[in-house]
Amino acid sequence: MMLLLFLGTMALSLLASWRVRSAYNRYSQVRASSGYTGAQIAQRILDLNNIRDVSIHAMPGHLVDHYDPGQRRLVLSEENYHGTSVAALGISAHECGHAIQHQQLYGPLQWRMAAVGITQIASQVVMWIPLLGLMGGFFPYHLVITIMAIGFGIMMLFQLVTLPVEFDATARAKKVLASTGAVSAGPEYSAMSKVLDAAALTYVAAFVSSLAYFMYYILQMVGGRSNDE
Repeated sequence: MMLLLFLGTMALSLLASWRVRSAYNRYSQVRASSGYTGAQIAQRILDLNNIRDVSIHAMPGHLVDHYDPGQRRLVLSEENYHGTSVAALGISAHECGHAIQHQQLYGPLQWRMAAVGITQIASQVVMWIPLLGLMGGFFPYHLVITIMAIGFGIMMLFQLVTLPVEFDATARAKKVLASTGAVSAGPEYSAMSKVLDAAALTYVAAFVSSLAYFMYYILQMVGGRSNDE
């Protein structure tokens, strides 16, 4: 069962990643008629929302774009920073959506930021506990199962909170790109939307995967207790 779960969640993650790469590679070839670069539209969106304390930076790498709330930095891959495609504008606007969420103290983003530390610990725990408990014999089996259930439960909740954060940032990006004319109505808007919608699926896949592992270990706990009785 564990092997099937591993293969199933891996297949789901690979499918979601493939869809993002496929959509991005296709629509990064579609130039936005506005001529804005990703960096330019990002700066314009920040200015429109009176955000003055967020800096924009280019980073080498493919799809490494992210917003760093701790450093108040909006980081764009070089291809999106300098790019004028609908994909570059969509991703840049999406990351600006997170900066706007931060400024407005958007609840799910605040919860996500608060949970980063414990989630990082949980991800390390679920990686090492099985090896220490089962191969090294440091922990009894039922304790390993309980710890794994708790670890994946934390990760599942983190991914659950991430969903509204990402969906809201995508909605903000689509709205502002349409209202500013950075992406024209019709084919350009449709292409940009497909890139952002494909990216959103990666977060859905991450949530489903963490939920599946959490349920697996919960069932193991329940089954173990039933056997003990």
